[in-house]
Amino acid sequence: MKRILQSLMLGSCLALTQGCVAKSNSFTFTADLPPNFSYVASVYYVPAKGQTCTVPRADNLAPQFNREWRTEYKPDAQIEIRRTRNGCDLVVHHVDLEINAVYGQDWGDFGRESARVSVREELPEEDKGTFNTAGESEFSGQCQWLFRTVGGLRRIVKILDCKKSDASGAPLKSRPFAAYTLDQLPGKAVRLKIKLADEERPAIGDTWVKVPGGWKRCMGDDFSDQYAFCYGNYKDFSTFRMPDGQSCTIYPGCTEDKEVTP
Repeated sequence: MKRILQSLMLGSCLALTQGCVAKSNSFTFTADLPPNFSYVASVYYVPAKGQTCTVPRADNLAPQFNREWRTEYKPDAQIEIRRTRNGCDLVVHHVDLEINAVYGQDWGDFGRESARVSVREELPEEDKGTFNTAGESEFSGQCQWLFRTVGGLRRIVKILDCKKSDASGAPLKSRPFAAYTLDQLPGKAVRLKIKLADEERPAIGDTWVKVPGGWKRCMGDDFSDQYAFCYGNYKDFSTFRMPDGQSCTIYPGCTEDKEVTP
């Protein structure tokens, strides 16, 4: 009897000519990310359709995967689709994703962006993610580093900016996003694929000048001028500090190439 109950709890049985196969109650989320990138997934549940019950937030906390992303990162997360709390049948509603990317050695030298997987009972066909014959679905995004300077030494810090990509790989205006219905997900795999843009760009306009080999930082009034807009002065530039402490004159190469004359 115990074995029968356990089988029932795994999911519904599909009647097949060769027997009965338990339907999975989970799907795999995974990600293909650039080097030094990782994700944290938080999974949120709501009462299933037709349920009149409610569950206090304290009894319906969102499971997290890769919470300790700096030290215990794993690319695959096995996400439960249906669960019961306080006698209330719940279904997965969405998965919030934090995309973290490290660019230096200090604890704060990282950028963070967001993405999401939404799950609904029903969706228009054009809004549903699609799966291949192997049961895999992929949605894509492109991330780009935006750089700026802070502090009296004008230390470089970076901001991560991620956008959803279309079928050709071109970035769109929205964050990486995909949506599925509940009946699409059992036993399937959903993959987020992120590409890093080849070039970085300034986070704030009119503060850097594009030159051969990179960018030069406008001086502004002096080093105490934290905004230091160029305001048409494209001759007076300042040094800045890289995350590793180097004093530099051009980003990202640090030092300008000097032509050697005979």
